Formats: sequence, structure tokens, C-alpha cells
Amino acid sequence: MTRITEIPVNTATGEADLSPYAGQVLLIVNTASKCGFTPQYEGLEALYRKYKDRGFAVLAFPCNQFRAQEPGDAAEIANFCTLTYDVTFPVFPKIDVNGPQAAPLFQHLKTEAPGVLGSKGIKWNFTKFLVDRSGKTIRRYAPTTKPEAIEADIAKLL
Repeated sequence: MTRITEIPVNTATGEADLSPYAGQVLLIVNTASKCGFTPQYEGLEALYRKYKDRGFAVLAFPCNQFRAQEPGDAAEIANFCTLTYDVTFPVFPKIDVNGPQAAPLFQHLKTEAPGVLGSKGIKWNFTKFLVDRSGKTIRRYAPTTKPEAIEADIAKLL
């Protein structure tokens, strides 16, 4: 079984893995800047600020696969997140979450925590995955699930 911290991800400076987040509780989210759920950035940031000192991180992976709601490049996305929502958690470069070019991280998450009726595909922006300190994917949350509704599950893992 692949450890989640060993899965390669793209960063602003090239390819890396998630090893800097080993031993932390993670909330991994596919995001978009021009989506009806984009205001969830505010709730994600609030959770991150509240729990980051206890070993919690939010990891955002922008995706343009859903009605082209993330058209910008990495710099534009980062600028939007910082200026609009004062985001301080990591926002990675844009990826695919579905299809043949899906990022390995999301291939892993979808296998570990299938959606409704066992579906593997991500249905929309702001699908969230909660990962425990050992790297086990605990649960998938629908895009409609607001970050504050996940707080109790995060607190239990911390």
C-alpha cells in the first residue's frame, strides 16, 4: 500500500511529495476560484488557523475540470486566494482530479474513500478528503459540506 506522504505532487518549484505533512491530520480539497462553493475558502482558512498548531493542515489542489471554474495559472490562483480570502494554507498548482491525467494523489484518495454508491469520480469542486495522522483516508465529504461541519471530525483526530 502506498503511503499518502510518498505520493508525488506538483509544487511551485517542481515535483515533491507530501512528506512535510507526515504525522499531521490533513483535509485535502480540490478547489476553484470561480465556483459557487469558492466562499468555502473562508471556512477552510478558519479551520487551518484554529488547528494548525495541533498538527492539522488544509491542502488545496485547484482544478479546472468542472465548467472551467479555475482558469488561472498558479500565480493568479495564489494571488486570488491570498487577496480574497487571506488563505495561508498551501495551495498547490492546478491538477486534474478525474480522467486519465488525474493526479496520483486524487487517484489514491478516490480509491480509499469512494463516493456515493461506491463511485470513484469527483463530482465537483470542493470535494474534501480527511486523512488521519497515519495517512489513512478517513472520509470523503461532498462539495456541499461546509468546512465548519467537518470540524468535529477533525478535532477527534487531533
